[in-house]
Amino acid sequence: MTAIRVQGFKIFRDRHGKPRCYHRATGMPIDLDKTPLGTAEFFTEAARIGAMVQAGATAKPGTLGMLIKNYREHDAFRVDIAERTRADYQRVFDYLKPIADTALTAFTTELIVRIRDKAGTKRGRRFGTMVKQVLSIVFGWGRERGFVKDNPARGVRGIKRPKDAPEANRPWSDRERDAVLAAAPPHMRPVLALMMFTGLDPQDAVSLPRTAVRDGRIDTRRGKTKVPVWIPMPAALGAILADAPQHSAITLCASSRGTPWTASGLRASWARVRAKLEEAKEVERNLTLKGLRHTVATILAEIGFDDRTIADMLGHRTVAMAAHYSRRADRSRKMTAVVHDLDAEVKRRTASVKPSGGGVKPLPVRPEGNREK
Repeated sequence: MTAIRVQGFKIFRDRHGKPRCYHRATGMPIDLDKTPLGTAEFFTEAARIGAMVQAGATAKPGTLGMLIKNYREHDAFRVDIAERTRADYQRVFDYLKPIADTALTAFTTELIVRIRDKAGTKRGRRFGTMVKQVLSIVFGWGRERGFVKDNPARGVRGIKRPKDAPEANRPWSDRERDAVLAAAPPHMRPVLALMMFTGLDPQDAVSLPRTAVRDGRIDTRRGKTKVPVWIPMPAALGAILADAPQHSAITLCASSRGTPWTASGLRASWARVRAKLEEAKEVERNLTLKGLRHTVATILAEIGFDDRTIADMLGHRTVAMAAHYSRRADRSRKMTAVVHDLDAEVKRRTASVKPSGGGVKPLPVRPEGNREK
């Protein structure tokens, strides 16, 4: 296979054997799932990034464009966040390019809100919220380094989800989990079970190497947060992996061709399975692979585990994210035990203050003449 070289870009294979490409000067990645290496789309994307970087090189001092340029060149962007997160940020930077020459002193909280709302109107609520979040990160980074005096995006909320909007990545029901595992083709069942029984993110599940499984446990790190995740192998998952088709891929799970899954390939295969199940009324609409993380968090919350434990299971840095993932949990089982213990304790305390003869002894009645006036 002919080696492909593009000036200014590094092209290599990561430790899982997956091809990667990023711009050397800025760390901006090219998504090779969407634009395969060597295709016309790939060279178009490389040219687009090169032109954008060249334009950024002439960014005016004291402008949003210069702040973004400095941030992209710093380790806070190049090293500290995952590749897929950099790609998400870059989508926002591309969107903000028309206002790159706006002076930093012109940015106020009101302007950030207008930018957020406009992005939400043009590209949807979630993108509008992401624009606000990225601006807050960039301005926060700039404030710490003296580029700006304040962070105008601090405290600005995301765009509120409409009450009638479907919940993103909702937990799967027990019936849906069983239906999906029964309908999934043999080569797809292992990666679905990996997410279903461990709560791994889809991207982490498809890239999990064989070497991460040893001595009856899964030992890995979450790609987005780099938080270590150590999980004893669930029995149900072990049984499904044992029955999986043999393959020679370096990853634990493989596609029908015996090669490592790509995130886009898994999404495409999943979409076909889901469509058939929806048509057969076996699953409800809006079922997502990401929802399996919420499913694991919900189940753990319902059987009484605290948010710190759930965060450790899912590889979250904070318990706030764990609480978010398990927010739909039915706590009735936990509350039943709590109320049972509360009832027993109240009875114990009541018994301790009762007279030995049983019952509550009535208060003595004072003679009429001795009552206080």
